[in-house]
Amino acid sequence: MAKRLMSYEDMNLQELDVMREISSIGTSHAATALSTMLQKEVRIAIPDVSILDYEDSVDRMGEPEEIVAATLVKMEKEVQGLMLFVFKLDLADAVLEKLMGKRYGSFEAMDEMAYSALEEVGNIIICSYVNAFAKLAGMEIDLSVPGSTVNMLGGILTVPIAEYGYETDKLMYINAEFILDGKRLSDGLLMLPDIASLNRILEKLGVLGGDE
Repeated sequence: MAKRLMSYEDMNLQELDVMREISSIGTSHAATALSTMLQKEVRIAIPDVSILDYEDSVDRMGEPEEIVAATLVKMEKEVQGLMLFVFKLDLADAVLEKLMGKRYGSFEAMDEMAYSALEEVGNIIICSYVNAFAKLAGMEIDLSVPGSTVNMLGGILTVPIAEYGYETDKLMYINAEFILDGKRLSDGLLMLPDIASLNRILEKLGVLGGDE
């Protein structure tokens, strides 16, 4: 009889702690990459990793109708799944001011060049995070060409549910605010390996089935 794979909701405290530790290193690499791109020091708050259902993840990140920008990248090879980076307006405007010398005040006011810049920043953050994560876990993870969108937060978070809702209704939310010019700026990073990949990650990290 085949062994039942552990799902997100089965993760215990030890497994979540290990994911927090590795995510802390990954987000630090992302902050360093963003610092290089903006030519300005960017620090990052210690991340928290939460396993949330769709409604809780929306509530944690903001309001369902709030307009945000998002960059989406697919993970392939040893890990199958999605990476999603969500820009709230304060972070998007701060980044665009450093890159383009302009604040827009709303996503609706942004032009194609601004959207393209946000997609590139989101892609760099995701790539930096995943490359650090893959190295620490000893896994090979390939990333697709990024896609991006501007939409309501609730609509954007339906994408991973539509992709993997047949396996789980849970999301792995990594909350780590960037600190730029002394201001904490809101963002959201979601790492969504499928269930088989989640089990491979935890096995590689040596904590699969660890004690509570």
